[in-house]
Amino acid sequence: MRRLRHVLVANRGEIAVRILRTARALGLRTTAVYSEADATAAHVSLADAAVLIGPPQVSASYLNTERIVAAARRVGADAVHPGYGLLSENPAFARACQAAGLCFIGPAPETIELMGNKGRARIAMHAAGVPCVPGYDGADQSDATLLREATTLGFPLMVKAAAGGGGRGMRRVTEPAALPEAIARARSEAQSGFGDGRLILERAIDGARHVEIQVFADAHSNVIHLGERDCSVQRRFQKVIEEAPSPAVGAELRARMGAVAVLAARRSGYLGAGTVELLLAPDGSFYFLEMNTRLQVEHPVTEALTGLDLVEWQFRIAQGEALPLTQADVHLHGHAIEARLYAEDPAHGFVPQTGTIARLVLPSGQGVRIDHWLAPGQEISAHYDPLLAKIIAHGVDREQARLRLIAALAALRVLGLRTNQAFLGEVLAHETFASGAAATDFLDRHFVHQPSAAPTTHALVAAALCFLKRAPTVTSYATETEGFTNCVGLGWPMTIEVDEQRHELRVTPDGRCREYRVRVGEVEVLATLAAAATDSVSVVVDGVRLRFDFAWVAEQLWLHTPAGPLCLRDVTHAASDATQARGSGRALAPMDGSVVDVPVRPGDSVTRGQTLAVVEAMKLELRIAADMDGVVHAVHVQRGDQVKARQLLVELQAMQA
Repeated sequence: MRRLRHVLVANRGEIAVRILRTARALGLRTTAVYSEADATAAHVSLADAAVLIGPPQVSASYLNTERIVAAARRVGADAVHPGYGLLSENPAFARACQAAGLCFIGPAPETIELMGNKGRARIAMHAAGVPCVPGYDGADQSDATLLREATTLGFPLMVKAAAGGGGRGMRRVTEPAALPEAIARARSEAQSGFGDGRLILERAIDGARHVEIQVFADAHSNVIHLGERDCSVQRRFQKVIEEAPSPAVGAELRARMGAVAVLAARRSGYLGAGTVELLLAPDGSFYFLEMNTRLQVEHPVTEALTGLDLVEWQFRIAQGEALPLTQADVHLHGHAIEARLYAEDPAHGFVPQTGTIARLVLPSGQGVRIDHWLAPGQEISAHYDPLLAKIIAHGVDREQARLRLIAALAALRVLGLRTNQAFLGEVLAHETFASGAAATDFLDRHFVHQPSAAPTTHALVAAALCFLKRAPTVTSYATETEGFTNCVGLGWPMTIEVDEQRHELRVTPDGRCREYRVRVGEVEVLATLAAAATDSVSVVVDGVRLRFDFAWVAEQLWLHTPAGPLCLRDVTHAASDATQARGSGRALAPMDGSVVDVPVRPGDSVTRGQTLAVVEAMKLELRIAADMDGVVHAVHVQRGDQVKARQLLVELQAMQA
């Protein structure tokens, strides 16, 4: 037994907040670490102490083993909790903690080395008799060998980073011609994210479900599982919706899957919390994918079903305590579903977003839980994962949990940047998900988001708000000048831009009742702002009164709509072509990030759609393509450069006739 007294949390964001709260409830002293970009983050203020460990770049701060261990020594911590992601599955970090006399809250470094690597884990599970997806996990990582093995496996197949997880370094390939680029991109992401560019290949099983088993093991040879979670709703191989139990798993299948997961934990000498990920085929067969040697993002749904605090279990096991339950004592109650709120734009390929949270309203209610790190004024930068929060709903059955989660999402307000809030609501309401039939190809089959024009109503509401902001005294202007002019009622012309689309409108204020009649073409709305209404506006459309919440970020108006947060601008006095970039020959950075690749040089001939640059932001590589045929005129960046949103990367010239 080793009684812990002081824990340093080697992570950030919502998981750091989650761990700190349990640690404090257990009476532990807590220390946070933070980068320069996170100086005002929630986990910093929540901890008893906090240590600055470096600049915003993750490689120089949250992935810097020496600085984190030095911080733990400086404050006198006796334990380190790595959370998930970052260094949580890094055996070298676990060894460094042990060498410094720190208790690493997780399995032994040797176990992480074995099971935290997809390739080595596959080999070990094969030897243990655990069924694995057919694939290649050999030491020869040459392109020629990978291409040859892929041909043997057949298509479609998966290219995966051997180290790490979270969907990074993963590609689905449907034809041989696409394989070389998939290998190159996956290897690049793996090396950047995990410091290990090794890859494995696996046969893709269409129509399968992604089901994972939560396991726990103590130092007294006790190993149990806490049921399964269904994580089939994914995009870019990153989970979006998770639930427990799985709609596709009954008691008999749960027992068989659980037995395999327990076997995997025993054979690897496991200690603490872990997750065995399995692929459940349509015919009921299942295969080992990997083992996550850490806590999972989706652990709250298991906590909701069991009533347990899994982080508390991690601490107690690390102290040498035995598991408090046997397998027979584990009972699952009701159903729980978790939705991941990301800073991303579903209408434009789920591109990660940056911004400042101008307004935050979190839902509450029976069975609703929110794990987050957000606060008004919080800056969401491009340096880290775009996960903002997790909204979890628990009910007596799946339908109650689903409806509670839909209601919670509808009540959520995060203004100041784009999120996937509305998209999550659409997924939960879709008949395939509602029926429990969603497999891993669900989003690809049913959700192909394309940019669409914002309803005119939104532009009309924005015009009224922009008018009030631009001329706050004009509300009394009409009354004061009514006896001196014959132009009363003609209104003020305005131009409102929404997603690079412009709306010409006319605003007519009534200073006596703070009402604005706003017209575009034949459409008109009556907008009313109550004297105390600084964050919402009501409008009447065809006799129906609607309410919209809003917030200002400098000159940008953020409006909450059923389609999600919408950014609008008053461009009445801007040049008519100020924002037009389509067909311009100018490749701009979509957001803040770092340049991973620039595959073109001045003088190269390119075609529309060809990659001009690759920028990494928020754990994702973003491909910037040519918007016209042409010749490369200038390249303004090189690999490794840090760039800002809308920074010019590459310029093209039209080809001479």
